[in-house]
Amino acid sequence: MRGYKVFAGSASVEFAQEICSVLDIPLGNADVKKFSDGEISVQIAESVRGRDVFIVQSTGAPSNDNLMELLIMTDALKRSSASSITAVVPYYGYARQDRKAAPRVPITAKLVANLYETAGIDRVVTIDLHAGQIQGFFDIPVDNLYGSVTFEHYIKSKNLKNPIIASPDIGGVARARYFAKRMGLEMVIVDKRREKANEAEVMGIIGDVEGYDVIMIDDMVDTAGTMVKAATALKNKGATSVMACATHGVLSGKAYENLENGELDELIITNTLDTKEHKKIKVLTVAPLFAEVIRRVYHNESVNGLFA
Repeated sequence: MRGYKVFAGSASVEFAQEICSVLDIPLGNADVKKFSDGEISVQIAESVRGRDVFIVQSTGAPSNDNLMELLIMTDALKRSSASSITAVVPYYGYARQDRKAAPRVPITAKLVANLYETAGIDRVVTIDLHAGQIQGFFDIPVDNLYGSVTFEHYIKSKNLKNPIIASPDIGGVARARYFAKRMGLEMVIVDKRREKANEAEVMGIIGDVEGYDVIMIDDMVDTAGTMVKAATALKNKGATSVMACATHGVLSGKAYENLENGELDELIITNTLDTKEHKKIKVLTVAPLFAEVIRRVYHNESVNGLFA
């Protein structure tokens, strides 16, 4: 076998270390610095010739720096004769602009896909893309993992008396339906109208939540405005409790203030991004899931079998 190595960008060092601990391999040695003007400098400090290389790097805030660092590391590894380069991107930044929803706007999710391929990335492994069609923006293999596996075990451990799954908006129905099917639960939908970016007005609930413990399912939580307003609407309709599961805890702006003052009882996220501790936030790790995917990719085994 050629052997493989795992390297970490500066945004995901702890995440990569946990992956390497599960795989029982050392984390690759890369020297990542910045010049005085802010430009990123990368030097791979060990041989990667003929190896399959995995770069672990979330491209969340500061998105521009983390994205450029991933691209520069890829270029360094490609010029060092790595056999293949897989970008392990727990959080795929710039995914929210995935179509032309208004005149004269970019499709940044496609632009970033082009950058990945141009830099020399051969494969992408990520989890819960904001929109599934982003996989089609690439001409290389993309493994889009499902965070629901991790949430499923935690929710079962809560032993909720009367659980039901909810989609916080119409766009997330497919994701919520998949989770509801896995859990064998019914589903409701929060119908909302978004007036402008990062603000949402809840309009109504499609389905009955009277006396239920509601579990909202989403791919990310940013300012938490949508989640908090949805929780209020659900409790106004008689929900006993409301928790939310979101793979990516972006938590920007007034997110922590919204969580503190809102009706949401608990927010469950994963460690795809670094987040501050909060009494209402539970962080679950998905590093072991990524470790197993890396092992399967390297050995040419099925990834989909993990979610069957």
